[in-house]
Amino acid sequence: MTAMPTLAAEAQPSLFLILAGVVLVVLLLGAFWYGSLRRRSAAAPPRPAEQNPLMQRREDSWQTPQEHAREEEKHRYPH
Repeated sequence: MTAMPTLAAEAQPSLFLILAGVVLVVLLLGAFWYGSLRRRSAAAPPRPAEQNPLMQRREDSWQTPQEHAREEEKHRYPH
């Protein structure tokens, strides 16, 4: 056997692995690009100043019944 057929036979599996690696890198880059596009197009979360004041965290998590009644009075709609 000459050296040429032996070298040619040994090069095919490595060529396949190189092509598979290139395809994998292209797929990963495409996935990253697609993910960054989706993230940019998604709505940003509201800033604290833009949030509803009723939905914001209170500084004090405990209230007396009197404080709770006062808060309820503030938020009642006129009849």
